[in-house]
Parts: sequence; structure tokens; C-alpha cells
Amino acid sequence: MDFGSFLRIGAVVAAAASLAACAGGPRYSTGVEGAKSRPRDVPETAKRGGTWKPYQVNGKWYTPHEQPDYNEVGVASWYGGHHQGRPTANGERFDKNAITAAHKTLPLPSVVEVTNLDNGKRIRVRVNDRGPFVDGRIIDLSQEAARRLGFEGKGLAKVRVRYVGRAGIETATLNVNVE
Repeated sequence: MDFGSFLRIGAVVAAAASLAACAGGPRYSTGVEGAKSRPRDVPETAKRGGTWKPYQVNGKWYTPHEQPDYNEVGVASWYGGHHQGRPTANGERFDKNAITAAHKTLPLPSVVEVTNLDNGKRIRVRVNDRGPFVDGRIIDLSQEAARRLGFEGKGLAKVRVRYVGRAGIETATLNVNVE
């Protein structure tokens, strides 16, 4: 076999491997080392940038809007099992094992950095849902995000939430570093 044949065979093998990798469609991980990677249906509302319509909960109106300087300290809570598999506000399926959150007015989807002020742990989470609708709480995290921040057992934590930016389909996989 001459060198040219060898190169052609190599190119064919590389192309086949590339196509095989794409054949299964997109896979999004939870962004947490050791967590399972699973396919996630990304709905049209998430592809178009989530929901921006004002909405009402318990008689109170909320107006989602861009907040590039959002940097708040307050109380975080978490939600898990009974929401598992239900649609989030932007149509994604809630996964208690993913690193996600709910916020009342930040753009959907977006990315925020959450720091547990009691222990200094910090992660980035994908905001894809609305809430929490309990007075005094500024963010509701998935069960896994709360576990990673070290307050799953307590239920609540004092946190700082800082807006990082809008999230797209490509940020359905977050490189989450717990510090």
C-alpha cells in the first residue's frame, strides 16, 4: 500500500468516526463530574431564548428582564423529587440531578454564579425555571446544586447570586467547579 492510499483510508476512517459521533443527536451532561450524561429535549422556547412575558403568582406580578448587573445576597432553597420530569418555565424537563435553578425575573435560560456564604462553595448554574415564590428567597436550586453547595441537609442557605449571562443550547452543559 502506497502513502496516498494510506492517507485516503485514514481520511475515510476519520470521517466515519465523526459521523458516528453525531448520529445519536446532541447529549447534554448535568455539568457535574461523575453525574450521568443523558439526552435532553431542548424545547423551542429554550432555543428562542425562554420566556419574557410578565406573569402573576399568588396575586403578585413579575416582569422578566435583562439584568447584567444582578448581584444579590439572600436566601436560597432547593427543590427536587416531586418536580422531577415536569416541564420548567422555558419547557425543559426538570432534573433534580442537574445543576439548574429557578429565579423570578432573570432571563430564561441564563447562567448565574451562586456562592454559599456559610462555607464559601461556589458554582455556576443554568436558570431555566421560575421561582421561588416564598417571601425572602432569591433563588431555588436543584437538589444536586444544593448538595454541591453543601446545604441540601439544611434546606436553606445564605447565598450571593451573580448574573453571568444569557445561556444558549451550548450552555446546557456547564463546566461546574465547586470551589
